[in-house]
Amino acid sequence: MLNSDNVDLRMQEVSQTKMIAAILLALAAGTIALYCPVLWHGFTNYDDPDYILNNSHVNAGLTWPGIVWAFKSAYAANWHPLTWMSHMLDCQLFGINHPEAHHLVNVLFHAANALLLFILLNYMTGAKWRSFFAAALFAWHPLHVESVAWASERKDVLSGFFWMLTLLCYARFARSKARSPQSTVQSPQSQRAFYALAVLFFACGLMSKPMVVTLPCVLLLLDFWPLGRFNETDGTNGTDEPFQRFNLLKVRRLILEKIPFFALTAASCAITLLAQHNAMWSSASLPFSFRVANTLMAYVRYLSKIFLPIDLALIYPYPHAWPLAGVVAAGAVLLALTIVFVFQAKRFPYLAVGWFWFLGTLIPVIGLVQVGVQSMADRYTYLPSIGIFIVAAWGISDLMAVSARKVAMCAGACALIACLVLTSIQLRYWRNDISLFTHTVLVTTDNYAAYDCLGKSWQQRGNLNRANQCYEEAVQLEPDYPLAQFDLGMNLVALGEPAGASNHLATAVQLWPGSAVAQYDFGVFLRQHGQAQDAAAHLKAALAIQPDFPEARRELDALKR
Repeated sequence: MLNSDNVDLRMQEVSQTKMIAAILLALAAGTIALYCPVLWHGFTNYDDPDYILNNSHVNAGLTWPGIVWAFKSAYAANWHPLTWMSHMLDCQLFGINHPEAHHLVNVLFHAANALLLFILLNYMTGAKWRSFFAAALFAWHPLHVESVAWASERKDVLSGFFWMLTLLCYARFARSKARSPQSTVQSPQSQRAFYALAVLFFACGLMSKPMVVTLPCVLLLLDFWPLGRFNETDGTNGTDEPFQRFNLLKVRRLILEKIPFFALTAASCAITLLAQHNAMWSSASLPFSFRVANTLMAYVRYLSKIFLPIDLALIYPYPHAWPLAGVVAAGAVLLALTIVFVFQAKRFPYLAVGWFWFLGTLIPVIGLVQVGVQSMADRYTYLPSIGIFIVAAWGISDLMAVSARKVAMCAGACALIACLVLTSIQLRYWRNDISLFTHTVLVTTDNYAAYDCLGKSWQQRGNLNRANQCYEEAVQLEPDYPLAQFDLGMNLVALGEPAGASNHLATAVQLWPGSAVAQYDFGVFLRQHGQAQDAAAHLKAALAIQPDFPEARRELDALKR
C-alpha cells in the first residue's frame, strides 16, 4: 500500500510539471502570435542585400564551396560562418523570393530562446514565476523587435540560441560538481560531457556573432549567484559547512576552470578585429574622449529604453557633441547604481549579477572601438537586457512587502501587457522600408544614415526625384558619409546628370577606398565616359579588394581589348 506522503509528493510533482508545461506553452504561443505580422514583411535595403539578396554565396544555397567561403570570408566586416550557413540553408529550402520564411525562422529561434531562458532560470533558482516574468520580458520587449523582424539579424537570435544552450550545459555541469543535498549525483563522465557541450555551444555562438565573447564572465557571475559556487563546500576541512566568506583560492579555481572559454574568446576577438578593420572609423574621426562620453551616455540610454521603450529606431547616429553635464550625470548614475548593487550583493546577490551582466555584455558594442555609424542600437540589447530583467523579476518581489505582493503581481502583468502593445506597434514600422526609415528619421535628429536608406527605398520604387532629395539631405548632414555620396552619385547617373554624379562618386571612393563595389561602379562610370585609363585603375582596385568579383574582371578584360 502506497504511503500517503509519497502519493501527495507525487501529485505535487505532477502538478508542478503541468504548471511548467503551461508556462512554456504560454511563452511559445505568445511569442509566435506576437511576431506573426512579420510573415507579411519583405526584406529591407539595410544589410539584407549584402547578407541574402545580392550575396551569390548565400543565395546559391547550402553548398560545399559556400561553406568553405563562410569559414574563410570576412565579408560584410564580420566572421560568423554559422550565420552565413543558416542563411544558406534558408535559401536552399525557401529561396530568396519568400522573405516570410526567413522571418519565420527568426521568430522560431527567438521563441526557442525565451523557452530556454525560462528553463535555465527555473533550473538554477527554482523560482518559476520570477523566471517566467524575466523570460516573458525577454520574449515580448519592443527593444528586441529589431533582432527578430530584421532578416539580417539572424546572427542575434542564432547566437542567443547557442548562448542559452551554453549556460544550460554549464549549469548542469556546475550543479553536478556541487556538494549539497540538492545536487543531482552524476558520474565524472557525465560532468565532462556537459562541460564539453558548454564549450562546443560557446564556440558555435562565437561563430554566429562574436558579441558573445563576454560569456565566460557571465559564467563567473552565475557561479556567484544562483549557482552559489563561491560558497560551496571546499571538501578539505572534513565538514559539510559551506564557506561564508570570499575565498580567493576558490575564485582562482573557478577562473582556471574557464580557461577553454577564455581561449575561445581571445581567438574570436583577434579574428573579429581583423574582419572589422575596414569598418572601423579612424581614431581621428571620433576622438577617444568622445567615445568615452558616448559610452557613458549609451549605457544610460539603453537603461532608459529598457524601462521606457519609446522612439525606437533602426539607426541612432552620433551627435556632433555630448553635453558635458549630461555625460557627468550619466557617469554619476552608473557609479551610484554600481555602488548600491555591490553593497547589496550579500543580501540580494541577483542585483549585482544582473547589473554586471548588463554592463559587461555590452562592452564589445558600447562604442569604445568604433564600428559603423551608430552611437547605439536596439539589437545590441538582445542578451544584455536579460541582466536587467533578472534584477526586475527578483528585485521587485523581494523589495515589496508581503502585503503588497499582489500589487507587484499586477504591476508585472501591466508591464507585460505594455510590452505586448508596444512591440505590436513597433512591428508595424517594419512592414516596408518606407515606413521603417520614415519613422527612424522622425524619432531621431540629423540622421544622415536613415535619410540615405530612405533614399534607397524611394529609388527602388522608381521615384528618383524623391530619392535624390533624401540623398542630398544625407550629404548635407554628413558630407563625409561615403554611402550617401555614393548613392547620390549613382542616382544622378540614373537621372542623366553625369557631371554631378562624377563629383560624388569620386568623393565616395576617396572616403571609402576599401569598398570593391564603389571602386567598380566608379570604374564603369569612367569607362562609359571615355576615361579608360582611370577606369582601369579603379577596376584593378576593386579586384585587389575582392578577387572573386567576376563583373569587375569582365569590365577590365573589355578595356584591354
